[in-house]
Amino acid sequence: MSTTRLSSFEIRLYRRAFWRIVPFLFLCYIVAFLDRVNVGFAKLQMADQLGFSDAVYGFGAGIFFIGYFLFEVPSNLILEKVGAKLWIARIMVTWGIISSCMMLVETEFWFYTLRFLLGVAEAGFFPGVILYLTYWFPQAQRARMVAYFMTAIAISNVIGSPVSGAIMQFLDGANGWAGWQWLFLLEGLPSVLVGLLVLLILDDGPQKAKWLKTEERSAILRHLKEDEEAKNARRVRHSFVDAFRDGRVWVISMFYLSMVVGFYAVNFWMPTIIQELGANPEDYFQVGLLSMIPWGSATILMVWVGSRSDRTGERYWHTQVPALVAAAGMLGLALAGHNPVISLICLAMITSGLLSSVVVMWSLPAAFLSGTAAAAGIAWINSIGNLGGFFGPELIGRVRTATDSNEMAFFFLSGVILFGMAILHANRKKV
Repeated sequence: MSTTRLSSFEIRLYRRAFWRIVPFLFLCYIVAFLDRVNVGFAKLQMADQLGFSDAVYGFGAGIFFIGYFLFEVPSNLILEKVGAKLWIARIMVTWGIISSCMMLVETEFWFYTLRFLLGVAEAGFFPGVILYLTYWFPQAQRARMVAYFMTAIAISNVIGSPVSGAIMQFLDGANGWAGWQWLFLLEGLPSVLVGLLVLLILDDGPQKAKWLKTEERSAILRHLKEDEEAKNARRVRHSFVDAFRDGRVWVISMFYLSMVVGFYAVNFWMPTIIQELGANPEDYFQVGLLSMIPWGSATILMVWVGSRSDRTGERYWHTQVPALVAAAGMLGLALAGHNPVISLICLAMITSGLLSSVVVMWSLPAAFLSGTAAAAGIAWINSIGNLGGFFGPELIGRVRTATDSNEMAFFFLSGVILFGMAILHANRKKV
């Protein structure tokens, strides 16, 4: 069902639903992502103060995703049972508290422990929101909805990079605390506050949305029912076990894993990479401003790619071409040396390409999964994929410790992205 086939009433309805739901979820993901990745900025200061090597930092940054992996599927299944409002609020409040507690880290053990617990707390948020969007928007609109939601990744870095840099630079020493301690405290508290707002703003679905009129609720549910009937005609899978029996779930998982390895490798290390391009090592605010460039370009491109994919109905090339751009950016970054202009262009290619590719990818599983299978399948894809968040930062940390450079890691990461593209290409007729 494309928007060109919607009546004027339905267009107004979905526009209203969009403004009621997506901007708030966008805000939730901004504060979520800040708490997940602000360790990249904290590293510029805390590593030296606490005596953490690049390998220690890389492992600690990545261990977040081990906790995330272990608890993601159970979390999404609980969300389906107890409702999105209560469970998303629980997720946000607990991760905000744990993120703020990162300011108390003094040893490697507590660095690893709190990063792991942060992953446990946040597990289920992203796949839960992807599942939640399927409660409201039909298949033909989902790539665009996911694109708008996922721009929060880029926007959180556009906003968070200079803010994180400013906090570390200008609050360093205030009240006897280091800048990185202020960073964790001040960026953790908003998650708690926004999590409490979830209880007031979100509804579990159209059936419980008091702001919808009867005819509006009926229209949304009718469109969703039509989607389900179309899935049934294609023998769509519904049960928990079906999600793991479907080979398409595993293909998408492997593709997503490849993209995430590259994404988080660059994300967690971007402040360090930019600092080493010649920025003043004490000017964290300047590092933050320069970090806005790659994320700003990603914000624009991912919305354009997601909207174009929905408009044309084409998914495969809208997934593969951006991934190829990201692989080329990795190669360019390996070859650029410390040239600041070329390096920033390559970083923009990586962030824009990977995020644009993943935006369209997330429209695929809901096309062949439904009900409990959708909850489990989406969570499993995200669980497997986000293991790349462990391997990517860990890889760069170990390569830097062993070789005192990044080049070999970027060559390898480019190959990982190409490998994921090859898996998707080999199974394109199935997906």
